[in-house]
Amino acid sequence: MKMSHEEYIEKNRKRAVEIASGMIDGSVHYLEGVIELSSLRFKGCLPEDDSDFIAFSVVASEVDHLPIGASRQYWSKEALEKHELEIQQSIKWAKEVSLSECKSLVARFGA
Repeated sequence: MKMSHEEYIEKNRKRAVEIASGMIDGSVHYLEGVIELSSLRFKGCLPEDDSDFIAFSVVASEVDHLPIGASRQYWSKEALEKHELEIQQSIKWAKEVSLSECKSLVARFGA
């Protein structure tokens, strides 16, 4: 069965709610969630300047050099250890600049 455009948008918005909720409760790695949310902005048919998604795009661009997510498997143990402090600091900073946007996404598209 083919999905309509509206169903596609709804599916991606529900995924954004799942990710944001997981970021809030800690079940989703915060930086991995940021990166996925940043990519979902256009799949949810939201404007480029959507105030919630701007924060995720900013954070994603600031952490794109770090070993996060699936790419970690390609990094050496030494490199992972070297970047761990920066990852932890980035998570703290990312929460400061985007946790309220996670809550806003849940409020906007959840239910």
